Amino acid sequence: MSELFGRAFHVDPYPIYARLRAGGGIRQVSTPDGAAAWVVTRYDDVRGGLADPRLSVDRSNAGAGYRGFSLPPALDANLLNLDPPDHTRLRTLIAGEFTPRRVQELVPAIEAAARELVAGLPSGEPVDLIAGFAAPLPLRVIGDLLGVPPADRARFRGWTTTLLTPGPDQPPTAARDAVVAMHGFLVDLVAAKRAEPGPDLLSGLIAVRDNEDRLSESELVSMAFLALWAGYENLVHLIGNGVRALLAAPDQLADLRSDEALLPRAVEELTRFDQPLQWAIRRFPTRELDIAGVEVPAGDTVLLGIASANHDETVFDRPDTLDLRRDPNPHLSYGHGIHRSFGSRLSQAEAAAAFSALLARGFRAAVDLADLRWQPSFRNRGLTELPLLLG
Repeated sequence: MSELFGRAFHVDPYPIYARLRAGGGIRQVSTPDGAAAWVVTRYDDVRGGLADPRLSVDRSNAGAGYRGFSLPPALDANLLNLDPPDHTRLRTLIAGEFTPRRVQELVPAIEAAARELVAGLPSGEPVDLIAGFAAPLPLRVIGDLLGVPPADRARFRGWTTTLLTPGPDQPPTAARDAVVAMHGFLVDLVAAKRAEPGPDLLSGLIAVRDNEDRLSESELVSMAFLALWAGYENLVHLIGNGVRALLAAPDQLADLRSDEALLPRAVEELTRFDQPLQWAIRRFPTRELDIAGVEVPAGDTVLLGIASANHDETVFDRPDTLDLRRDPNPHLSYGHGIHRSFGSRLSQAEAAAAFSALLARGFRAAVDLADLRWQPSFRNRGLTELPLLLG
């Protein structure tokens, strides 16, 4: 199924997803590195798979042919890669740091950061929204949240770019080097917060305990890694993809400009419409499992298509049309079940602040939208740049 990995997929994956759904909703494909994987594309099957305890996220359940990128153990002990009871224990320990009240306390600072960044962008000349706003905003928010010194944040941005959007000339050892550098940085950051705690999330995670239980050093480093990675890259492309989608649907952009009370619902629809994370983290059946009528052997790699599920015509009316007033909107962009993203409220708050600041400034495309370039990634959907003219 080479079309999943070709240029047409990077430009517009949704017609390909529609064909996969029409063809049965599950298919075994060969990935570019020659490994086999089952791709699941219908909403009910994806939603069911996300919550099925027989589909493990623990790599120890992978078959012998699995070739996925592996993190060092010190970065791997995070919620994405753990099954119960380890997952349950970690989620219980960190839950208090991601309550609605905690996120609401952060909103004024997030909104101020968004307004400040937008105000600093020039008028009268094209400006790249990705480099000038969509990337700096989440980096600043997650940096403040974790207590990362401002001078160190640019290094993190370079590491994530190396890991998630490698260039064609990138050395084969670059990803591993970036992981090693990130690990060393986070070990030092945890040590600094332990010696001198602050009002940040990482200091809170160091102090948190459940009876006599607390996060180990490697768990702290892994959780900081997950928060930085997930809290940065997804938001960059949610902002970029969302603005592009609004520009491509001028009636919807006009509706939002005339009624900013629509913003919370608009954020949900923009998240559904062009989801940055196209696939959930790989899973492995712990025993032979029926998925969409196909018997999938234990240990095989299963990829659950979140973006395809979000465009399933049996669930969403006119799924390929942006509708900011869509209600209900049961998208799966933040997952489902025990692995639903614990940062979803923070993501929504950041996106709302970003779109609000941009709407207040006013924006229009500086180039033909058809000429925009998408990153050549199977898993992450995002623009390389988005030139705008701002008011």
